[in-house]
Amino acid sequence: MINTIEWKDDIVRMIDQTVLPEREVYIECTDYNQVADAIRTMIIRGAPAIGVAAAMGIALGTMASQADNIQNFSQDFDEVCRVIGETRPTAVNLFWAIGQMRAIIQKYNSLPINQLKDKLKQRALEIREQDIAINRNIGQHGRQFIKDGDCILTHCNAGALATAGYGTALGVVRAAHEAGKRLSVLADETRPFLQGARLTAWELMHDGIDVTLITDNMAGYFMQQGKVNLVVVGADRIAGNGDVANKIGTYSVAVLAKEHNIPFYVAAPVSTLDLSLSSGDEIPIEQRTSDEVTHVQGKSIAPKGVKAAHPAFDVTPARYVTAIITERGVARPAYVDSLKALAGEDIN
Repeated sequence: MINTIEWKDDIVRMIDQTVLPEREVYIECTDYNQVADAIRTMIIRGAPAIGVAAAMGIALGTMASQADNIQNFSQDFDEVCRVIGETRPTAVNLFWAIGQMRAIIQKYNSLPINQLKDKLKQRALEIREQDIAINRNIGQHGRQFIKDGDCILTHCNAGALATAGYGTALGVVRAAHEAGKRLSVLADETRPFLQGARLTAWELMHDGIDVTLITDNMAGYFMQQGKVNLVVVGADRIAGNGDVANKIGTYSVAVLAKEHNIPFYVAAPVSTLDLSLSSGDEIPIEQRTSDEVTHVQGKSIAPKGVKAAHPAFDVTPARYVTAIITERGVARPAYVDSLKALAGEDIN
């Protein structure tokens, strides 16, 4: 299994996803500002992985606190959470993880500071292990939708690299593969950051799963040719009505799938649900810098000075989503009811 992020000797160690697949490099973060920078610059990315990194960053930051009373410690904690919380706005797992760590402070605020620090570290490690188990459960629930011989189209990277391990959308693919089903994957390159080309293709080849890389504007062609049996993608935030925010370009794939009567599945943990939002119109969309569009790996591909837009995500309306696969089961329309049933007491 790919080791995306881990806690080792009070250091947060993570694979640098900005240099894959050319190099497999791991960075070591010794303070929370380094973790925040890794999230912001997409050294680590993918909603579940961002959540794990946030929890570990908070634990790392509070370990360095010199406070000797709960009031001052809470102030240090709040500052760490502020810095972590300002890194990326769309992935709700980031804020879910902050909430999980804040709950520890509230529950154990009568403990000595050193013991409270240990509780925060323990919770961060639990979030990582739980994420891996959650992804495997998503895979078990989702593999039923893949038939022997199917070709799955996926967009962006929702694999082990986007989580603590195993993956959401690619977890569904992995589970079907492990069950002995013959399958193949068409991986959209996913401009402008090329997560499909650099990361998904690398992951699937690493696991010996048949993968063909295509450019984003080829998806419709392969659907028209009858080469795609289903689409499986991940999610960064899911509103209460089933609208899904995911990497830019997902909406286009969903519209194409609908036109060609191809099932469109979303695989995501319950922590990605944000039932406080009535629709995807309320999901904040991160706007990244234009140079990620005008340049590829530092090399300019556009006229100097040209304007470039870069919304990092788009929202796919629930009417295009066949089902949402979680670790607790599968939600189907009407999502207002089915998502609430799956979320239970964990509603954001």
